Amino acid sequence: MQVKVDYVPEWHDVCAESDLVPNSGVCALIEEQQIALFAVKLEGEQKVFAISNWDPIGKANVMYRGILGSVKGDPVVASPLYKEHYSLTSGQCVEREDASVMVFDIKLENGRVWVAV
Repeated sequence: MQVKVDYVPEWHDVCAESDLVPNSGVCALIEEQQIALFAVKLEGEQKVFAISNWDPIGKANVMYRGILGSVKGDPVVASPLYKEHYSLTSGQCVEREDASVMVFDIKLENGRVWVAV
């Protein structure tokens, strides 16, 4: 008999939205996992993204220090180590099909940033 267990992420109040630096990253520790948060201005509106801070190629927690940009209209962060670009929406590495980072859901409520882990 196979038992299916659905994982339900838990929402965590991480910081005030005003704590985020526009067009830059910050790191948060949530349940012993480092999460890179990015506040990006897209089409005149600030959007917040959350990905794993772990660089799977460089093998270090450095993604929050990456450079933000876009590739074919998709917001990305370039790893500060080897410069691979990771989609902030899917986590997929642009240059390598075998590399990706985890992406976390974000919600903004009453000026607070919540991350589902």
